[in-house]
Amino acid sequence: MQWREDVAVTKRRSFADEPYWGRPIHGWGDDNPAILVVGLAPAAHGGNRTGRIFTGDRSGDWLFAALHRAGLAALPTSTHAGDGQRLIRTRMLAAVRCAPPANVPTPVERDACQPWMTAELALVAKSLRVIVALGGFAWQATLAAMTRAGHPVPRPRPRFGHGAEVELGHGLLLLGSFHPSQQNTFTGKLTEPMLDAVFQRAVQRSQDGLNTLG
Repeated sequence: MQWREDVAVTKRRSFADEPYWGRPIHGWGDDNPAILVVGLAPAAHGGNRTGRIFTGDRSGDWLFAALHRAGLAALPTSTHAGDGQRLIRTRMLAAVRCAPPANVPTPVERDACQPWMTAELALVAKSLRVIVALGGFAWQATLAAMTRAGHPVPRPRPRFGHGAEVELGHGLLLLGSFHPSQQNTFTGKLTEPMLDAVFQRAVQRSQDGLNTLG
């Protein structure tokens, strides 16, 4: 937490004149989503600055462009909390609620934030049809939260992979996608068509029948 607050005071030169949020960040989006997107943690100069996850950083640029192409976001970009962006039938949250040093969250931070993630999942459970986990860290955090909430999770615990699918029961599907980090997008490990395919699958599944979870 101290690092998160120090970054908000020191700031990046390009954002020196902007106020930083510098506090924990909760999920945001549709109150009754069919699709939930789970990320890792707020970026030091992205969500930690703007107060909204995936907002104001390059990972967010990729993510919101894909959501917009899939019809799940009103705008193709998300620059600040008051920019008019709106998620459609979709909500997003991060497994870790505070920006971690070097933007690399640890299992200790994940476990500390686990009760908050479990509570957020419970609030949207009745409408939820699909969870998209961005990266292996988010995948493991989601499975842990579902287990903690008493929801059936297959054994052995399913392994993460891009495009991986796991039926969690009650009509709920977990989808895996590589995280839209610069490390993945700059190297071609994750491409726009790859990310689009995941969200197309999420949209397709979200439109199949009604969820009985809850």
